[in-house]
Amino acid sequence: MLVLLPPSEGKAAAGAGAPLDPASLSLPELNPARARVLDALVQLSGGDQDRAAEVLGLSPGLRGELARNTALWTAGALPAGELYTGVLYDALELSTLGPDARARATRSLLVFSGLWGAVRITDRIPPYRCSGGVKLPPLGPLGTFWRAETAAVLPAVAGEGLVLDLRSAAYAALWRPSGPVAGRTATVRVLHEREVAGVVKRTVVSHFNKATKGRIVRNLLEAGAEPESPAELVTALRDLKHTVEATAPAAGKPWALDVVVSEL
Repeated sequence: MLVLLPPSEGKAAAGAGAPLDPASLSLPELNPARARVLDALVQLSGGDQDRAAEVLGLSPGLRGELARNTALWTAGALPAGELYTGVLYDALELSTLGPDARARATRSLLVFSGLWGAVRITDRIPPYRCSGGVKLPPLGPLGTFWRAETAAVLPAVAGEGLVLDLRSAAYAALWRPSGPVAGRTATVRVLHEREVAGVVKRTVVSHFNKATKGRIVRNLLEAGAEPESPAELVTALRDLKHTVEATAPAAGKPWALDVVVSEL
């Protein structure tokens, strides 16, 4: 099973250890593209500050992120699993997983990033600010840039097993599973079900969507579940007491799973 995760805007401070070592990163085939994005981001962040803030979508209170971007080659790095601190990662609680679950996480989790393309949770990277939806000069939209790079690498990483895609739209654009891989891919939507004036209603949630996805991944890792197809994933999630609704799509299309929650 390969689990595709988004990054988070929330990140830990720079690590106290050694700076980035590109040669140590997983998926080394992406390193030339990573260097191009990194250099472009450093150059942008060290130039006209108003233009850089506009390109990166930074509010006045986040201008300090530009200085951090300019130091990416020398800043202390830390494992990606410790770097990201947003809602999904808080719910996933990687640091509290037992040894077996942690080994499964190391093997199966892949975090997508506008800067790095995709990394494993053990890859040591410095804090940065560059979302997947950025149009980074001179490279253009990062979704388009990375899609051309990942298409040549990630099908082999996915292998013959299940791909559980929990990415948000901006990061789903960095790699779109196609062909046989698409048929083994499942996406997840979280719906909040509640009764209003005697009528049962369902709404899509945002903040708690991330938390639920984090808990789903943690549950699968702790249970040692190894579903090999979307249909087996549905069974595994139901065994873990999640309410899941799914319909098998046409051949070669990803499955769309709805996980229904009554409490947020």
